Amino acid sequence: MAHTATAHRRRQPVRRAALPAFMLVGALLAAALVAPPAAHAATAGDVTGITQAGNTFTVATTSAARLRIVLVRADIVRLWLAPDGSFTEPTAGEITIRTDFGAVPATVTDTGTQYKIRTAALVLRVTKAPLTIAAYRPDDATVIWRETQPLAWADGQTTQRLARGADEQFYGTGLRLGEWALRDKTVPVAVDNRWRENTNASPAPFYMSTNGYGVLRNSWSPGTYGFTSPVTTTHRENRFDAYYFVATSLKGVLGAYTDVTGKPFLSPMWGLELGNADCFNASNPTYQGDHNRAGHQVTTDVVGYAQEARGKDMPSGWFLPNDGYGCGYTNLPQAVAGAAANGFKTGLWTSTGLTSIAWEVGTAGTRAVKTDVAWIGGGYRPAFLGVQQAVNGIENNSDARRFVWTVDGWAGTQRNAVVWTGDTYGTWDDMRWTVPAVAGAGLSGLNYATGDVDGIFGGSPQTYVRDLQWKAFTPAFMTMSGWGATNPSAGYQDKQPWRYAEPYLSINRRYLQLKMRLMPYHYTMTRNASVTGVPATRAMVLEYPDDPIARGNATSGQFMAGDAFLVAPVVSDTGVRDGIYLPAGTWTDYWTGRVYQGPATLNGYQAPLDTLPLFVKGGAIVPMWPQMNFTGQKPVSMLTYDLYPRGTSSFTLYEDDGITRQYQGGAFATQQVTMTAPQAGTGRVTVDVGASTGSYTGKPASRAYEFTTRLTAAPTSVTVAGAGLTRLTTQAAYDAATTGWFYGGGVLRIKAGTRGAGFAVVIDGAALPPAGGIPGTGPLPKQGWRLLAADSQETAAENGAAANAFDGNIGTIWHTAWSAGAAPLPHEISIDLGASYQVDGLRYLPRQDGGVNGRIGGYEVYLSNSATDWGQPVATGTFADNGSEKTVAFTPRTARYLRVRALTEAGGRGPWTSAAELTLTGTAAPAATVS
Repeated sequence: MAHTATAHRRRQPVRRAALPAFMLVGALLAAALVAPPAAHAATAGDVTGITQAGNTFTVATTSAARLRIVLVRADIVRLWLAPDGSFTEPTAGEITIRTDFGAVPATVTDTGTQYKIRTAALVLRVTKAPLTIAAYRPDDATVIWRETQPLAWADGQTTQRLARGADEQFYGTGLRLGEWALRDKTVPVAVDNRWRENTNASPAPFYMSTNGYGVLRNSWSPGTYGFTSPVTTTHRENRFDAYYFVATSLKGVLGAYTDVTGKPFLSPMWGLELGNADCFNASNPTYQGDHNRAGHQVTTDVVGYAQEARGKDMPSGWFLPNDGYGCGYTNLPQAVAGAAANGFKTGLWTSTGLTSIAWEVGTAGTRAVKTDVAWIGGGYRPAFLGVQQAVNGIENNSDARRFVWTVDGWAGTQRNAVVWTGDTYGTWDDMRWTVPAVAGAGLSGLNYATGDVDGIFGGSPQTYVRDLQWKAFTPAFMTMSGWGATNPSAGYQDKQPWRYAEPYLSINRRYLQLKMRLMPYHYTMTRNASVTGVPATRAMVLEYPDDPIARGNATSGQFMAGDAFLVAPVVSDTGVRDGIYLPAGTWTDYWTGRVYQGPATLNGYQAPLDTLPLFVKGGAIVPMWPQMNFTGQKPVSMLTYDLYPRGTSSFTLYEDDGITRQYQGGAFATQQVTMTAPQAGTGRVTVDVGASTGSYTGKPASRAYEFTTRLTAAPTSVTVAGAGLTRLTTQAAYDAATTGWFYGGGVLRIKAGTRGAGFAVVIDGAALPPAGGIPGTGPLPKQGWRLLAADSQETAAENGAAANAFDGNIGTIWHTAWSAGAAPLPHEISIDLGASYQVDGLRYLPRQDGGVNGRIGGYEVYLSNSATDWGQPVATGTFADNGSEKTVAFTPRTARYLRVRALTEAGGRGPWTSAAELTLTGTAAPAATVS
């Protein structure tokens, strides 16, 4: 085959449907970066006076412009500028649903050059000439934010500029596809439906700062936010309307923001289970897909898939059986009933509207809606109102909770819908930027954010497993079948987890079963989000705002799943995970029980395909259900608390019926568990289990309790409610008993019996596992690396520059020249490491972009302290022809320079060489000695 440019590009599948022309034009216009204000931009001029009416101050100026300063709450201020003096409000209370918190005590003073408006939470300085605003802490000395220039408007857009602190960091802007720490980035706050890295799938005109403030632009218009110096935010409208939220923490800012725009909705419990979208009515003549899909001819065929899932012991909770353009449905009530008989709820997907939703929900029994781009793809207000229509359709026709998915959200969407990343691909690179996108969405209050498991297009068993693993630790996730690679055989494009062969089938089951066992934990985290605005999936900065590493993108590839779990997804074809940052405290490897002491960075973590790097925070108390495949499959006859004792900690379990909206009227229960333990060593661990307070339909009067914890030796005694428990000597005896304790395999298991009131568990002589340090060897830092030479690189037809081989981005590649003729093998690259290191290994990651050309086969590795004298190779060999990361180990040696020679192409496809990343492992070189 001729070697052409297209050989290096993955095929671009056809989208599920084209946007209507008017929507496409609007989306493209909105996606364009808003231009900077013109030189002739207008401003308000100078202040001529200020008047007060209740919580509102109106500032008059030397121009026609007027500014309203509204004290929404002591910690929330609205700035509302009308350039012509006429105030307009296009959002009409749709984005903001609560702005009246009562009278706000405030004082106003005139210093001559400024007006100062003081509340309990801030001091607002209004400089008179020219009109600029700044917010200070109550000490009137500490700046929160400050305009560097007056508000300006020109060419139909309005811009604000704020001073940027020396180390100030920024977060937000919605479901941004990529890194979540935004300093020095310019971010489009606009709908474009491209769904690629550094675009915004569900933009939100909101951001927050480590200075302790957040800003919501109360607008439906597209904009651009430049987190440069100064911070420059522009929206395409000839008005300015913004809410400013002041707090002492990022969590506090999110709380205030969601007080105004609405808290995240509380999903039905089944909504936390895996969903599956596919067309099961392919015989419909209007269907735009394959009409001959086996097992997908009529809507009731979904029942066969539900039965197959249960036959394979696979947890999953709901279906969208009409996903696909023109799919429609037949015999919907029977399909809903058949799925329900197998423990599945049913929802519907729509690309045209919701004209039949009253019947679909009220009579047929559907309980979810996915709004698609062909209907709401224009974004902004129409998309927002479409989601609200879906919410109303569910809640006005049933006692069920809202469960709606949207691909085009905005500020306020968190109260109504799950947002997802759109039409992505089952590739390692898409997975790489999806992890920070999902974690970062929570920094805009979006509690439910996700992407299709393994994307909608392409995919492989390996990428599927890795994607499912980490998404099982987020609140909502779904598969999208019918568009990807053939699976499991010709005629199918199935991405349901039970449709894969071994070992993938068992790995999928393992993580979905763990999600179900952890359901009371995950559900409590989503309830907390619905009360506080703090998401369940948390960027590290939310939990560790004062940690300089956690504040930035060095941790964007990991996240906290609630209070307890640190999740570090593997997003390349490798069995080794590097760069796992463990903040201060102790962290227990969930699989091995090994305890690490933070802060530290863990490199070389062994993560074969069945292992998701997962760590539990010291002090965690994790509630767990018995194993089941769907909510309600069996009664929760025993509740397990998995304990990680360190110091004093607590957890409050939340429970309700999991289905209806009765919780809104107070039908729920909570149970507080407090644990005290030594920080290290051996001592007493006490677990105080409070009574379950409150009631809801189906609440048990009592239940059995189990406790598990890792110890290095058996305790001396265990008591429950003051009475000693019997020690059992075998696992079988423990399994058969209703009370007692058993120690084996480093784990203490305690059955406390059935309890209907509060009680205490006391473990004496509890030997906590010691917290160990992090091994010193690991990937060497690449910040100082510099390209010395490469015999060939392709820079004309693609960015195949040699420096891409060590830029830390697996989405870029070094590729030798091919567009104007290819040089023969061998090829080589030489790199200056910038300093000397004790090097003990090399890792070679082949290209991860879906291409295969240039994979290195035969190789030689050289290390030297001279860039001209390489000597003999330290390693030689042949790599297999696949995309997995390759590891080469050798005797440690001190070196500053690396040379890699590619002798052959692994697949014999041509005279090319390519690489996504070259990594060296080792330690700092030993200091030179003076004799």
